[in-house]
Amino acid sequence: MSEALTLLATGLGVGLHSATWGMFKDAPHEGFTVRTYVRSPLIAVVIALALGLSGAIEATSPAGIVVLFGVTYGIERALIEVYKTFLREQDQSKYTIPMQLSIRGKVVERRGVRLAAGAAYFSAELALLFGAIQLQKHAPAPGLLVAALVGSVGGWVSAFGGAWKDAPIEGFSLPKFFRSPLIAFTYGLLLGLLTRNYVLLLMGSIGYTVATTETYKTFFFPNKNRGKFMEREPEHRDWLRIRWRFLPLYVAIWIAVVTTGAVAILGRAGPPA
Repeated sequence: MSEALTLLATGLGVGLHSATWGMFKDAPHEGFTVRTYVRSPLIAVVIALALGLSGAIEATSPAGIVVLFGVTYGIERALIEVYKTFLREQDQSKYTIPMQLSIRGKVVERRGVRLAAGAAYFSAELALLFGAIQLQKHAPAPGLLVAALVGSVGGWVSAFGGAWKDAPIEGFSLPKFFRSPLIAFTYGLLLGLLTRNYVLLLMGSIGYTVATTETYKTFFFPNKNRGKFMEREPEHRDWLRIRWRFLPLYVAIWIAVVTTGAVAILGRAGPPA
């Protein structure tokens, strides 16, 4: 398989994985639209192609594919969340927990304020990446523990963001707050076996963390309403049944990722790139 096809397949896998858990939890409440479902696959394919063709990641080996999957996932989720939180104009009355920027559970209605906050948030994200680059220059050969700590950074960002959004409505949960950092730390450790590039570790770890936590919350508790639809009955009840038809695709993607990861880790020779 040529590298271009590998990039295309990896990006498509990322997008379908993300779109499927999103559809599974949202379709019974909001209905299903092809436009919404194909959004993540299209964005993820573009990201994967850009990463590969620019030389940022070489997807010519199992290790490269595993790293590419996680980094593409992390970037795709970051872009979608920035769009939903700061840019999208949408009626928030249907949500128990607002999806747009909110303060103590109250939606920030002024678009200019949201855009300014979005610019600040995006700048902070870029600052984290810049910090990772600078740290790389001073520690060109990090150990696994350092790699895991770098990987955990994205988990802390997710934890604080989730607490900001959910805690005013659901209350603060200490185990939930530490869940993402611990999972991201673990993925940092695993990805540290495949790459020692700090930026790739950071973005890849948060990508796999999102994929893991959303799988757990969505498919292990399928009948539990997610926070944004808490205490709301599904309006499209037929999708409580139809959505299960997408599960084989979702499982197949996980199997492919885990298998490729096992091959990459067991077959690695020499220090990570």
